[in-house]
Amino acid sequence: MKTTIATLRRGQRALIKEITSDNIPLKLLEMGCLPGNEVKLVRTAPFECPMYLVVNGSHLAIRKEIAAQIEVQII
Repeated sequence: MKTTIATLRRGQRALIKEITSDNIPLKLLEMGCLPGNEVKLVRTAPFECPMYLVVNGSHLAIRKEIAAQIEVQII
């Protein structure tokens, strides 16, 4: 089973390894959601969507479906 942003627990940090879909919004890429960058799960909303993240100092909220397409390595 691959580890994605969607599988992170609150407070966990990881490095982005790969984006497995071409359907990632360009805005996420522009805000630093790129391979090699660090991501931290801050919290999730009720029903785990959206997920609130910190990526390279930028605070983002993304849908769980999008988070499941970004493969990470936990650090």
